[in-house]
Amino acid sequence: MFMMDSKLETLIKVNETRSFTKAAELLSLTQPAVSQHIRQLEQDLGATLFIRGEGPLKLTQEGEIAIKYAKRIQTLYQNLEQSLGDQKRHITRLSVGITHTSESNIMVEVLARYSSLNAGCRITIISDTINNLYNKLKTYELDLAIVEGKIVDNNFNSVMLDTDSLILAVSNHNPLSKKSIVTLEELKKQRLILRLPDSATRNLFISHLESNNVSIDELNVTLEVDNVATIKDLVRRDFGVSILAKSAFASELRKGKMTGLPIENLSMTREINMVYHKDFEHTDLLQEITKIYYEYSRSKYT
Repeated sequence: MFMMDSKLETLIKVNETRSFTKAAELLSLTQPAVSQHIRQLEQDLGATLFIRGEGPLKLTQEGEIAIKYAKRIQTLYQNLEQSLGDQKRHITRLSVGITHTSESNIMVEVLARYSSLNAGCRITIISDTINNLYNKLKTYELDLAIVEGKIVDNNFNSVMLDTDSLILAVSNHNPLSKKSIVTLEELKKQRLILRLPDSATRNLFISHLESNNVSIDELNVTLEVDNVATIKDLVRRDFGVSILAKSAFASELRKGKMTGLPIENLSMTREINMVYHKDFEHTDLLQEITKIYYEYSRSKYT
């Protein structure tokens, strides 16, 4: 088993427990040994890592930076050990991050299809917000991420899979379902179910509202829900209307279970990108996933 610098392991454990004593117990070390590890690391880095005083330990600003890189190093060591073991067993392991919107479109099915066609491939799918997915990419917890929107970071490459648009999702029982387009004034009269404030879907909607001099506070937001499937169920049962990516309820639209409408003066389009590190080795894998995505999108969305 590979071992990374014990001082970095101690730093991570002290940060988790906020206590030299508790970290010592978990690491099977004495408390003075843990304190010595941290002092030595502070000397090596020329920085104070913890604010010492009464109560739980707190990281300094330098400590925040150090713990970020310590976790990155820890992940790289774990990935190294895993990759060497996988190489012996002829296994390719892939960790893919997707947004909550992608959970409801064809992306999971595409990844499942790729896995079924490649017997030696093991895929782990992690769903989270875009910001958290980017952070996990930076620490190599993810090999690639499927996200809505563009990325501006020289550490990553990206492949555009598709474009998508946000539209108004309404129940077939809602009077708006008989219309071909909805005005902002009509939208203000509806009970609105939105994603949480850190959602890219919600933020894109708000930015387009503001470009039309409309505040989100002018709308009747009655529910905030993180799960797209739950939002769709609530909309189908006519508890309110929502702003969703068209791809997230394409199946319901095709089967006539829900209605999707454009909103006047709000053309909310965005890219769907596959983002990965520049040193990612399996570019052939990306090409195959892209090919499967195009095949599924033609069959599912038409």
